[in-house]
Amino acid sequence: MDATILPGPGAKARPPRPRADGERHSIQSVDRALFLLETIAEAGGEATLTDLANRTGLNISTCHHLLATLIQRGFAAKVPGRRLYALGPRILYLGHACLQVDLPRRAQPYLEAINRATGETVHLAALQGDSVVTLAVREARHAVRVDTGRTGRIEGPHATSIGKAILAWLPEDEMRRILAHGMKRYTEHTITEFPALLESLRIVRRNGYALDHEEHLPGVFCVGAAIRDHAGTVIGAISASTPAMRATDEHIALMRDEIVNATRALSAEFGEPGAQAATPQVAAN
Repeated sequence: MDATILPGPGAKARPPRPRADGERHSIQSVDRALFLLETIAEAGGEATLTDLANRTGLNISTCHHLLATLIQRGFAAKVPGRRLYALGPRILYLGHACLQVDLPRRAQPYLEAINRATGETVHLAALQGDSVVTLAVREARHAVRVDTGRTGRIEGPHATSIGKAILAWLPEDEMRRILAHGMKRYTEHTITEFPALLESLRIVRRNGYALDHEEHLPGVFCVGAAIRDHAGTVIGAISASTPAMRATDEHIALMRDEIVNATRALSAEFGEPGAQAATPQVAAN
């Protein structure tokens, strides 16, 4: 049965949804639940039960039961102290998962451009659950290169530039959750106390990039910066790594500039306010 849209006070009436060719085979409760989520989003991210019923044309009882299920699954949430329903954290999880599927494809030309400009190993990483995970690697063009591992979970994000670039933009409780197993010492330069790490991450936010001066591997210097989306949420990071023999001030500055420019351009592609888009210049091999 098609829903009739009835505008409530202050609410804009939505036009009836066009009936898709295969809609007669759809499951009505699933369709209505998704319709409710779309309606909450269109209402600005939160709405009262009455408003949702008016906007969707569903009766209040049906809305209430559907919302209860969505809340149980984390796709919707009650706003504490107010009679409002909002989108739940599970929506963010799915959104981030979707972005991470698209992120390696979008980042590929930037990784290649950084690799060509610096000659160094370049990594792309993202946060997956409680772990910082490497999604893609471009190996250095030099005979002497940094062996920082392949794709997969990064051990000790507190000691890497790419890990710190991601951690810096997270709420403190989420940082603590990711570092719940402790802050292992990898070298004499590793930060192992949480207050000291917070101060280090404050500097990362101020500068717009993170540094790893032999904090994870002896003789290895790294620069990393975060990629952020339209809401300012970190969705990934890029880093470049060089052995100490090439870690001059000029070379580190080149790595920094290439990383920061690439992550700003990628952030602009994902809609971060104020980020400036750019097209990476990738030479053919």
